[in-house]
Amino acid sequence: MSIMPEMPVLRDADGDILNTGTGAGKPSKDLSINFVAVPYPDYSPALILVQPSERQLWRVLNASAITYLDLRIIFNGVRQSLGEVSLDGVPVNYSVNSPDNAKQGADKNQILWANHINLPPGARADFIFKAPPLGVYGNLITRDVDTGPAGENDPIRPLANIIAKAGVPEPRSTLPAFHAPPVSQTYPWLGNVKPVRERRLYFSERPSDPNNPNSPTVFMLTVDGQQQGPYDPGSTVPSITARQGDVEDWIIENRSPELHAFHIHQLHFLLEESNGVPVNEPFLRDIINVPYWNGSGPYPSVKLRMDFRNPLIVGTFVYHCHLLEHEDGGMMGTILVKPPAN
Repeated sequence: MSIMPEMPVLRDADGDILNTGTGAGKPSKDLSINFVAVPYPDYSPALILVQPSERQLWRVLNASAITYLDLRIIFNGVRQSLGEVSLDGVPVNYSVNSPDNAKQGADKNQILWANHINLPPGARADFIFKAPPLGVYGNLITRDVDTGPAGENDPIRPLANIIAKAGVPEPRSTLPAFHAPPVSQTYPWLGNVKPVRERRLYFSERPSDPNNPNSPTVFMLTVDGQQQGPYDPGSTVPSITARQGDVEDWIIENRSPELHAFHIHQLHFLLEESNGVPVNEPFLRDIINVPYWNGSGPYPSVKLRMDFRNPLIVGTFVYHCHLLEHEDGGMMGTILVKPPAN
């Protein structure tokens, strides 16, 4: 009997495996969880032992270079509720401690309950969940992520088996018995502050050789109105200049056929709109997905309220796509934050 050979995977000019659109197949890169490799094609998962039915806090970082995660915890095939309490290092009830929190209707015990958590590269999330009872089989998986026709393949795959067992050792990370009260914020809630200006930026790509569409890709993150081109590490001129104490709105467009993750150093931002539609997500983050363009209609976009009020952020730092291959390929810029004018 003849055996059907495995079909070769499609790769882009940079050698990455292209998105198949099927939710399966060989991934662009293999994953590991806490240094336990989960390689294709067997996906032998890591093992996490828990006390039966114990309430646990998990802190998860997507430390991969280019892989998107869509995390779910499943017990006997049923998705479990995950209570997100922190995103990108900021509690989701951060606005409670602002001077004008009454305008937000904020709840000091706010938890975002969902049955999955999206984590682009570099994103972090803290969530609580109830461990499975004795005899119930649990799994931590990532579902497939549609990264666009030019994006990498991020298929569904298991990451860890969760086994409930009496008498398992306590994890090395433990929560303190008591917490100091949260520090009251001195700034008004970011969502209530009128921005002093609006800026537009956009992701784009092109082949390095205009006559060869299969040549390596040049990645760009351009301020609208400036000359398009990849980031020049030798340049001493910042892409953007801002003032400490200001609040700005940035609209980030994606004019490319693959998913990108916008990230900025030194500060957090508030998502105001997605594709021009207001959203109600009153929590801060420093990484956000910008959906890919399908070749017709308006470019996908997000509108972000950027917070330059912290006096410690004066200086020059970077913003970029957090897929490191894209960042290294030129999808980056610098911002200079000057001291207040007075």
